[in-house]
Amino acid sequence: MKKNERDGQALTSAMLEGDRVALARLITAVENRGSDTAAIMSRVYARCSDTFIIGITGPPGAGKSTITSCLVQHLRARDQSVGVVAIDPSSPFSGGSVLGDRIRMQDHFLDPEVFIRSLSTRGSHGGLARAGRDVARIFGAYGKDVVIIETVGVGQTELDIMEVADTVAVVLVPESGDTVQVMKAGLLEIADLFVVNKADREGAVRMKTELQTMLSLRAGSGGEDTWEVPVLLTEAHNGKGTEEILNGCLAHHERPGDEERSRNRGQRLREEVIEICTEELVRRLHERSDDAPLAPVLERVARGEQDPYAAALEIINNDVSLARVLSGGDE
Repeated sequence: MKKNERDGQALTSAMLEGDRVALARLITAVENRGSDTAAIMSRVYARCSDTFIIGITGPPGAGKSTITSCLVQHLRARDQSVGVVAIDPSSPFSGGSVLGDRIRMQDHFLDPEVFIRSLSTRGSHGGLARAGRDVARIFGAYGKDVVIIETVGVGQTELDIMEVADTVAVVLVPESGDTVQVMKAGLLEIADLFVVNKADREGAVRMKTELQTMLSLRAGSGGEDTWEVPVLLTEAHNGKGTEEILNGCLAHHERPGDEERSRNRGQRLREEVIEICTEELVRRLHERSDDAPLAPVLERVARGEQDPYAAALEIINNDVSLARVLSGGDE
């Protein structure tokens, strides 16, 4: 067993026994996406199945951090242990998170039942770092009842929070523009509940009405058990309406299961296996790029003697060479 694998196994064991320092170090190890990431997460996976993951997403400046802080407060009032994954923009210099968890949710830092961790997007599309899902699972294995993932924001096609969270709350504000933008961004499809924050501002009630109209038109094809997406008005800066967000999330999570939810979960898990394989293959290819059999092929491309496409096909189609790469160098 390699040293980093031994270290990862030791950290995992300590974390599962409740070591908070080991928890922090394990999160760092997983965020760095080292060679032992998959092995660590395999040991963690069986211990995190009961954790409820709430996703908070929406455009920058909508008040997601304030709402997240209020949700933590309400959960703690119900004696729930909470983990928070705050996805921040990446620093162009260090690759680390720009905002950092020390600026966020200061009221909860001294609570031992709350653990807040910022992750940088590191170029990940969708405002959700690839490590975000793994960190949420680590929190679950550590014993957190609820994990809240707050994203950096969303774009028109960057909606991967729905692949991670059990329940997704989309936060909007009246001045964010026409609600038609919600449809263009695909938010209508991923939201399990909408939150119109800063409801004391002009246009909040109109936005709520427009959202409800769009949702009612979409709901026409659903069955009796179809979830009716609520639209909530909140003023998070003073806590008004934020407990209703938590109640809505819990109602969505606790509704009776159905075949469609099971199918969707199964499909997500199948896609996750492919994603994990892809990440591991890319890592091994980079690690072996200076060694045979990859190095000679890459050198020919660099010298202009072979095009990249033919080179890639040569590597993939050579079973012996590919097997050496996939083995990670372990003959």
